[in-house]
Amino acid sequence: MDETQFDQFYKNSYTKLVGQVYAMCGNMPEAQDCVQEAFIRAWDHRRKLDETRSPEAWVRTTAYRLAVSRWRKARRAIRQPDRALEPQRDHEPNPDRVAINQALAQLPEAQRRAIVLYHLCDLSVGEIAAEVGSPTGTVKARLARGRQTLARLLNTDLEVRHA
Repeated sequence: MDETQFDQFYKNSYTKLVGQVYAMCGNMPEAQDCVQEAFIRAWDHRRKLDETRSPEAWVRTTAYRLAVSRWRKARRAIRQPDRALEPQRDHEPNPDRVAINQALAQLPEAQRRAIVLYHLCDLSVGEIAAEVGSPTGTVKARLARGRQTLARLLNTDLEVRHA
């Protein structure tokens, strides 16, 4: 991937990847930082990134791993966050979005990741399995369990679809 292709890749993917990582980690500034760092790392590997093997998946996986690593470090610090230091929001979030984010946060990490990759990233079960390194049957089970839990948490009458 040359510099022009990489610039276009960044331009087309950054916002979408931030939204996807945010859905997985639940922290917008963290998602933005992790995706930015993942793109910096992707730049260093741009000549090796194969466009047919989804460089977007490479960046998303790298950003997710960075977010998990940061979360673990923060957890070890055991220090309560100072709310005065949190960034100011420009607008209030949609109540439905808040409910979905809260419900996603209650899912086990693996189920949450599978749900986000399938429903927000539009990846197939096979693509998710390849990205997370799990068998397709495991991904299907995580999706089914995650959907059932989300339906219960959101108290919806939505039909639970199997992958």
